[in-house]
Amino acid sequence: MVALLLFFAPAAHAEDTDVAAEIAAMGDANLRELTAIVETLAASGDPVVVPTLEALAGGDLYFDEASGTVAIKRGRDWLDPLAGTELAVPEDADFSKIRVNNGLRRDIAAALSGMTLMSDNPATRLSAAQSFLANPDPANLPLLDEAIAAETDTNVLSAIQAARAVIMLRDAEASLEDRQAAVPVLARNAGRSAITILTASLAEAPPELQATIQSAIAGLEQERAVWAALQNVWFGLSLGSVLLLAAIGLAITFGVMGVINMAHGEMVMLGAYTTVVVQLFIRQNFPGLLDYSLLIALPSAFLFTGAIGIAIERGVIRWLYGRPLETLLATWGLSLILQQSVRSIFGPTNQMVIAPTWMSGSTEFFGLAITYSRFWIVIFALIVFFMLLLVLNRTPLGLQMRAVTQNRRMASAMGIRTPFVDAMTFGLGSGIAGLAGVALTQIDNISPNLGQNYIIDSFMVVVFGGVGNLWGTLVGALTLGVANKFLEPYAGAVLGKILILVLIILFIQRRPRGLFALKGRAVEQ
Repeated sequence: MVALLLFFAPAAHAEDTDVAAEIAAMGDANLRELTAIVETLAASGDPVVVPTLEALAGGDLYFDEASGTVAIKRGRDWLDPLAGTELAVPEDADFSKIRVNNGLRRDIAAALSGMTLMSDNPATRLSAAQSFLANPDPANLPLLDEAIAAETDTNVLSAIQAARAVIMLRDAEASLEDRQAAVPVLARNAGRSAITILTASLAEAPPELQATIQSAIAGLEQERAVWAALQNVWFGLSLGSVLLLAAIGLAITFGVMGVINMAHGEMVMLGAYTTVVVQLFIRQNFPGLLDYSLLIALPSAFLFTGAIGIAIERGVIRWLYGRPLETLLATWGLSLILQQSVRSIFGPTNQMVIAPTWMSGSTEFFGLAITYSRFWIVIFALIVFFMLLLVLNRTPLGLQMRAVTQNRRMASAMGIRTPFVDAMTFGLGSGIAGLAGVALTQIDNISPNLGQNYIIDSFMVVVFGGVGNLWGTLVGALTLGVANKFLEPYAGAVLGKILILVLIILFIQRRPRGLFALKGRAVEQ
């Protein structure tokens, strides 16, 4: 094939080839002559011919018979095939497309793959190797062997070895030993396409080879099952981090104050809408800072939702301590008011937050598909968690909060202003919920009902982990996240949540205080 010329052509041939003359001869050449010209240009090894060959294959190479000019068409411009610069075309020029057929296109593709396989750029060589993998041809074996001997990049070498293994596996004239040896090489280096290639080769393989292929497929399927389980673990951890952000503020509020705050989800929603407002302001006034809008929205959402939380505690909650049913109904009413207020201001439709460049896209880590948005949310959730631990364990407010949690009456008798602690605790919990709203703008729809999607899950996390215990909230969130992702493929999203709820009910019957129960005089009594 054409790509073989790159291997067999002597080095001096590249110097002897008059590339300009060969390109000029394309104009009035027939298909057979075009094939010979493509072979000659490919054998030259000169990278300057690549744009011409690509244009010929793509139907963008034209010829003006009157002037004998060959040109590449790009939009309305005519480009010189060698220099790539714009040509001064006479007004009376009559360009006609140089026709090619599928066979010539295949030859051009092979030629380009062969040329790029020897490129100095590893990414270009990798693309060429993948092209050989997709179009195996026994005639390309010498070229691939030469490339394997010279290749230094590990990823490119694996792709080239996989391409060679596919050719050997499908070559009926190759020995059985060579074809059997190609199977593990293919399984090891072909990545996710290995099972597809081996399965396609199974039907045409002789019985002696079929056993080897079936064994390789079984091993790959077992390996894939392991990676699928690990992928579910990652999805569960990312879901758990979202639940942690949504529930950690509730853990403080519920644990310290004993208040069933049904408006906690609306604090998450307000944090998300704060992000919308901040990004809109930055986009209109400081567009250069748009990539940092989420970082600017974090303190804004924390302060805004924290202030709203303090106002709710001072205006409503403090009159209802010791009356849990009235507190539940009052906060539920507040949640409806907040939802309707946001709906009246922003409308019922979903709002959009533009993802910064550093949170866009995804990557693969040892076979795991990791989106950057989920990755940064996991990191952010852990940062918030450990900063909250630092506040609770290393600040005067944290000491007072822990004292009130364990024994409110004794803390009051020791001079701690429990109303102030209640207000600051409620504000802190609401502020953290606002931070959760900022994070959720990257993975969920921003609507007035955003908080309702997380309030029930947040209560489940808090109760399961242990009321008021942050470590319990962390373990509970991650456990429920992973359990959800393992149940969803078998039971579906809705039934999976129902099963999780049933399991939590059964667990709470055995351990009413959750995984990590707080200890203290008030708790023990």
